[in-house]
Amino acid sequence: MKRDLFINGNWVQAEKYQSIYSPFSGEEIGTVPVATVEEVDKAIVAAYEARKTMAKMPAHKRAAILERLVDLLEERADEAAQIIALEASKPISTAKQEVARTIQTYKFAAEEAKRIHGETLSLDAAPGGENRLAYTVREPIGVVGAITPFNFPMNLDAHKVGPAIASGNTIVLKPASQTPFSSYFLAELLQETGLPAGALNVVSGSGQVVGDKLVTDERIAMITFTGSPSVGIGIRNKAGLKRVTLELGSNSALIIDDGVDIDSIIDRCVTGAFSFQGQVCISLQRVYVHENVYDEFVDKFVKATGKLNIGDPLDPDTNVSALISKKDVDRTLSWIEEAKQQGAKVLTGGKAEGNILLPTVLVDTDQSLKVSCQEVFAPIVNINKISTVQEAIELVNDSRYGLQAGIYTNNVHVALQAAEELHVGGVMINDIPTYRVDQMPYGGVKESGFGREGIKYAVEEMTEMKLVVFNRQ
Repeated sequence: MKRDLFINGNWVQAEKYQSIYSPFSGEEIGTVPVATVEEVDKAIVAAYEARKTMAKMPAHKRAAILERLVDLLEERADEAAQIIALEASKPISTAKQEVARTIQTYKFAAEEAKRIHGETLSLDAAPGGENRLAYTVREPIGVVGAITPFNFPMNLDAHKVGPAIASGNTIVLKPASQTPFSSYFLAELLQETGLPAGALNVVSGSGQVVGDKLVTDERIAMITFTGSPSVGIGIRNKAGLKRVTLELGSNSALIIDDGVDIDSIIDRCVTGAFSFQGQVCISLQRVYVHENVYDEFVDKFVKATGKLNIGDPLDPDTNVSALISKKDVDRTLSWIEEAKQQGAKVLTGGKAEGNILLPTVLVDTDQSLKVSCQEVFAPIVNINKISTVQEAIELVNDSRYGLQAGIYTNNVHVALQAAEELHVGGVMINDIPTYRVDQMPYGGVKESGFGREGIKYAVEEMTEMKLVVFNRQ
């Protein structure tokens, strides 16, 4: 499998290419371009020149393009899932779920294209406002620079490309270095939809070249980025007056109150902790369990973890496969070792088989340990005992992150207390923090970033409000 750059509606040969290898098997998957600054500039030029065409395109035509994309994705869903499984080592069953979500995301984008609206204003509410009609409209911002991560290479593309097209913008998309084939597959499909040339451009390569060019080029009106806090903070510092949306990860936590039926939540919690090897921004990483149900929860969680199938991502029975890189395996093993040295206990896992880190359950972990206070992005979960929900809320909030958190409780007053006091972007009542559907507002506080995804909310981020005042004299 070989791909070229996708610029101005055409496949363009690059000066340089690199091989992409399977994180699971180490075998070569194919080759992709490593774009130069000059090649990125060509993509920006194409997007900049196409911006007026997209801005003038009627909403029904933008919606029709996205609807056609949905049809093509549905026709080639199995192929799409295979690409994700190969390049990301995402278990094929989970990859199929991602493709299904991607289809939903573009469906929502097609719908939102037809309901972008403003409001009328009563200017005569103020002296001097008589005989005037005022209304607002939302206009596309221009060229959107989109930088996406490896963990949801199709659906997180959709959360940037979908609303950009829906709102009449053009896009230059930089995929993650390990998972570019998903983005080039998207470009292949969009070629068949009637999308104007230059409206989508895909350029793979290094963050230092492609990313920096997008962030600093004056023709780019907005950067939408999903990735690490360190990179996100760097982007914001370099972006100047560009609009920036950042989704930067978390160490998501769950509180389990006294009286909760443990049997009813175990499978859900295990899924939240270990789905796609924990490489999910809202993966369940910290669990705070009331002392009255702590022993039962730990025992049943460990037993359920032991039933997970480990292995080849292309095997439909696999639940957990390889981490994205050997470097991440080494990093997480060192974090586990640090935790053990500081008194934490490993109840299961804690070791690797090749690039697969076995699902790991830790107890008695201090808040200051890397496995707790940083984003592990691996199949590691910490379970700690608490005596009150208030104690748990304080522990959840004692974090540099704040994306999503969850609480299981039978007490509506406790649920409302958690909803009010948890300092996060989203609180899931009687569910894990890993819950997400693609139309809901999604984003965090503190170092989890700012701005919101979810198609309607991303459209607002990608448009400017204009006020029109008409003096009737």
